[in-house]
Amino acid sequence: MGSMIEVKSVKKAYKKRKTKERITAVNHVSFTVNRGEILGLLGPNGAGKTTTIKMICGLLVPDEGTVVINGYDIKKERLKALRHISAVLEGNRNLYWRLTVRENLEYFAGNRGFGRKDIHSKIEELLSLFRLKKKEHELVNNLSRGMQQKLAIAVAMMADTDIILLDEPTLGLDVETGYEVRELLRYITDKEGKTIIISTHDMPVVQDLCKRTVIINEGKVVTDEQVDNLIKLFETRAYSIKLRSPLSDNQLQLLQEKIPMHDYHDHMLEVTLEQDDDIYILMDILRDKHTKIEKMDRTTVDFEQVFMTLLKGEGYNEKVLSSH
Repeated sequence: MGSMIEVKSVKKAYKKRKTKERITAVNHVSFTVNRGEILGLLGPNGAGKTTTIKMICGLLVPDEGTVVINGYDIKKERLKALRHISAVLEGNRNLYWRLTVRENLEYFAGNRGFGRKDIHSKIEELLSLFRLKKKEHELVNNLSRGMQQKLAIAVAMMADTDIILLDEPTLGLDVETGYEVRELLRYITDKEGKTIIISTHDMPVVQDLCKRTVIINEGKVVTDEQVDNLIKLFETRAYSIKLRSPLSDNQLQLLQEKIPMHDYHDHMLEVTLEQDDDIYILMDILRDKHTKIEKMDRTTVDFEQVFMTLLKGEGYNEKVLSSH
C-alpha cells in the first residue's frame, strides 16, 4: 500500500503573549497515512490538532522533526512535497465569494498552472459529480453553506493532488447534505484513489468513513488504531447493569477508586472496565452489601463514546490498547 504522509516526531512551541514563556502545542507527534486511506485526525480544542494540520500543509515549520509527503521531506523539498497535497481548512478563505462556481474552479486550477483548455472536461465532470451544474453561474456568496462546502472540496479535487486534507468538512451542514458529502468522500477514495485526512468533531463521520484514527490530546498521540478495533475493544468491556437495590456510599466510593469510568443513577450502573479482571473487582463491590443484579448486558458502543472515554480515562490507553 505504501505511506503517503509520514509525520516524524514533530514538535512545535509558541511564545506566550507578553511573556517569555513558551507553550508546547505539539510534543513529538508521529504517525503515517497510507495511500488510498481516509484517516481521522481527532482531538479536543487546544490538543495540538490544528497545529499538526498546519505543519502537514506547510503553513507552519516544525521546531523539531519533519513531515514527509509522498517521499519528499517538507523541510528540504517544500515545493515538491506540497504539490501532492491540497486542503480545505475551516475558517480560511477556500473560495472567492464574488466569483461564480465555475469561475472559482477555473481560477484555482489556473493557480496550479492548468490552462483553460486543459481543464474544461474536468470542470464539467466535477460540476456533475458534486451536483453543482445548475449553480455554475451563481455567485458563491449566494450559495447555501452545503453548496459552498461541496464547491470547496471540488476546488481541492481540481488541483488533482494525491492527498486532500479536510478540516471539519460537515460542520454546519444539514443532515442530507452531510450524507451527500460523505458519499462524495467515499467516491474520491474508492474511484479516484485519493488519500484523505479528515479533522472533525463529527464522530458519526469518523465511524462511517474512517478505517483508522489518530487521536491527539495535550500535544501527544494518545491513540493510533483501527476504528473497528477500538469499538470492539470497548464493547467487550462496557456493561449496563440494573440493580435491585441502591448502592451504598461506601460502594460508590469504591467504584470511584477502582472503576473510575462509570455512571450510576436510578439503580442503573454503566461501567467501562479497563482490564478483563476488573469484572471480579466490580462483583466484589456489589457482593459487599449483597447488592443483587436484576439484569446485566453488554453495552452497544459508538465511536463518540470511545473518543470521550479515551480522553477521560487516565492510563486507559497504556494498559488496554497495548495489551490488545
